[in-house]
This record gives sequence, C-alpha cells and structure tokens, in this order.
Amino acid sequence: MRVSLFVTCLVDQFWPEVGTATVEVLRRAGCEVVFDERQTCCAQPAFNTGYRDEARAVAERFIEIYEETDADAIVMPSGSCGAMAHHLPELFRDDAAWLPRAERVAAKTFELGSFLVRELGVEELGARFDGRVTWHDACHGLRDLGIRDEPRRLINAVEGAELVEMNAADSCCGFGGTFSVKHPDISVAILDHKLAELRDKEVDAVVSGDVSCLMQIGGRLQRQGSGIRTLHLAELLASGVEA
Repeated sequence: MRVSLFVTCLVDQFWPEVGTATVEVLRRAGCEVVFDERQTCCAQPAFNTGYRDEARAVAERFIEIYEETDADAIVMPSGSCGAMAHHLPELFRDDAAWLPRAERVAAKTFELGSFLVRELGVEELGARFDGRVTWHDACHGLRDLGIRDEPRRLINAVEGAELVEMNAADSCCGFGGTFSVKHPDISVAILDHKLAELRDKEVDAVVSGDVSCLMQIGGRLQRQGSGIRTLHLAELLASGVEA
C-alpha cells in the first residue's frame, strides 16, 4: 500500500524522531511511504479555538495538497490531527463546492495506530522494549476516533514490553492546545491528577499517540524530577528501542 505521511506541526518542529519512526514502522508494515513537502497545518489550532474562517483557509490548502496524492491513504502520527481531518466536512457543510472535496480527503486519512490494526491488520512489527510502560489515551484519538484497543494490541505485541494500565488512562493530560496557554494553572492541575497514579506503577515510560500530550506529560515529569520517559507509539514500535 502506498501511504502519504502527514508529519504534523509538532512532530516537525519539536519531535522529528517521531516522524522518522513513523516511516520506519510503516515500511515494516509493508507500505511505500511518500512525503509531500508542501504540507503545512491541518487547521486544528484555529478550529479548536473557534476561529472557523481562519481554519477554513488553512483547511483548503490541506485539502488541495492531499486531493492530488496518488497514495491509497494519508497517515499521521497524531489522533488530534487525524480527528481534525475528519472534522473537515464540518467546516464546509454549507459549501457545495468544498464539501465533497473535504469528504474525500477525510475518508482516506488515518491515525497511525488505528491504520496499522484496522486497515492493514498488522500488530506485530518486530519491535523490542525491555521495560514497563503505561498508555495514555489522548482525548481526540479516544473520543473523536474511537481509538482504544488498537494501541494496546500493538504494545502487547512488542517483545519484552509489559503494559501497565492506569485507572486514569483515559483522563485528559490538561494540554488542550491553546487551553494550556490560556489557563496554565488549571492545565497543570488536570495533569497532576493524572500523574499522581504513576508513583505507584513503577513504569519506565508513558506512551501515547500524540506529541502534544507527551510534551505536556514529559515536561511535568521532568520538573518533578521523575525518571519516567515519554515515548510516542511510533518510537516504541520502531526498531532499537530499549528501556
């Protein structure tokens, strides 16, 4: 299968290793990966903050680029960006010209973990991680895209990895895009409620499918002096990952 990688803004600017790992994982799954260098943003920041006109302008460019691809699927290492792609028709529901274009692009867009399991039927990728990990259900992936079992199945197939579930696995990390900037105290309080459980879990890493959540969680863990790592799902599934 030919896959076009949408790398996401945060991966591009802050965590490029996730993009590299995503390519490795997709190739291990038997995909040919292509990358359109014209890509920019999926329009999520403006959309989530309520600036719909600005979001439409960015979304139009996203649609224009990806409706030209000859790839079978558009895959991104992000539940939040994946969810945004599926909200594109909502932005253009009153626009007869753009709505079908948005629907076509949305229909072929997938988050990485769900794409591997649901579309390719792949769970085992030859990865190894010697340690205990816990999974954080990012809000958009879980609540917008219904992604829950897929990443857990992928983690359970990683040789040496022990998945330790948190009771608060599906609670928000407090990031919420611009929410964490506008309401930092509330954002940290939400996160601390989630992280309180980690003290008793003795895990080596927190794994998730969104860099935004991992930046929020990892930054707080570092400030608390914790030795717990943060890993994107793609990094865990790529070769050469060790605790």
